[in-house]
Amino acid sequence: MPQHVPSPLRTAPPSAAQHPPALPPHPRRIVFLAHRDLGNPSAGGSELLVDRLADGLTRLGHQVTLLCGGPAAFRDYRVVSAGGSYGHYLRARSAFARQVGDCDLLVEVCNGMPYLAPLWHQGPTLCLVNHVHTDLWAMRFGGPLAPAARIGRRLEHWALTGARQRGLLVAVSPSTAHALRAIGVERDRIRVVHNGVEEPGPRAERSTDPLFVAVGRLVEYKRIDLLLRLWERVRPVTGGRLVIVGDGPERERLERLAGPGVEFAGHVSEAEKHRLLCAAWLLLHPSAVEGWGLVITEAAARETPAIAFDVPGLRDSVVDGETGVLARGESSFAAAWCTLALSGHRRELMGKAARDHAARYRWDRTVRQFRAVAAEAVRSWQP
Repeated sequence: MPQHVPSPLRTAPPSAAQHPPALPPHPRRIVFLAHRDLGNPSAGGSELLVDRLADGLTRLGHQVTLLCGGPAAFRDYRVVSAGGSYGHYLRARSAFARQVGDCDLLVEVCNGMPYLAPLWHQGPTLCLVNHVHTDLWAMRFGGPLAPAARIGRRLEHWALTGARQRGLLVAVSPSTAHALRAIGVERDRIRVVHNGVEEPGPRAERSTDPLFVAVGRLVEYKRIDLLLRLWERVRPVTGGRLVIVGDGPERERLERLAGPGVEFAGHVSEAEKHRLLCAAWLLLHPSAVEGWGLVITEAAARETPAIAFDVPGLRDSVVDGETGVLARGESSFAAAWCTLALSGHRRELMGKAARDHAARYRWDRTVRQFRAVAAEAVRSWQP
């Protein structure tokens, strides 16, 4: 049932005041069209980003609605469930017409499967892209499902290019912007708006024993299976524990692969995540690709450096050699893990650099940048 609560790339322009006031400086009624609400058990970084944008825009006086699939929770902005996790893609248009009606700007959150909003919404649209799923389709749909992967990949690329020949796209990192350009999106239509992070509050104590943490949804492209293999090489050198935070369809298989010293924490509260990120010696992020790598910034704000692979998104959120290490392969990942685990002084220096770097990214800044792009999208729209 629907649930309601009443109510060189260009980055976001710093101000809308430079433009002629033909239209209101900012769209008042904004609708986000997204796969999930933050309250969904499968929610991740994309859902957190949309929630922070919707909440921040609401606080600035906008009327915000989130139209999504699956379960929806009560928020300070209006949330409407358009149906099941996948069926809502087919119902999005009718749900918008029936339960929303009209808006000044429709923001389509493009995370693989598209809604094709520009084809049916007669008004300004903005596309928010966390990452282009180009290589992830084959990883998700392998073997006998390979034809589905090819169809999904082509549909996503066409939705971002052919179906969206006008209008702006928001990328969450330079890597995502580069991926959009690689599939044919013009550079001058892309705006980069980075993720933010909350001020973490009082620090919890660092663990006296080696503690390594990985956080994320347990799906194929996060490559936790690879991390478990590396742990078998690292553990004899470092000792300690490896804690995996998160849940997902891969959990049962991963638990069978896990050796000694591995703990699966599942979903945890924000307070517990804060405690673990503060206590950890290192955050480990073996993902094959990300839009940004939000948990890296969350760990950095708590003075915890990260080890990740040098892949899109993570190379944007980790400053290699300063706030963490970007590994070029499995052996270099394991070597960096051992080296930093055995050097408390170096970890401390990287942690302080990571904290200073994370201070540049706060949600209020993200909301202001996104709001400026939203105003630009409305001004530049032509029927």
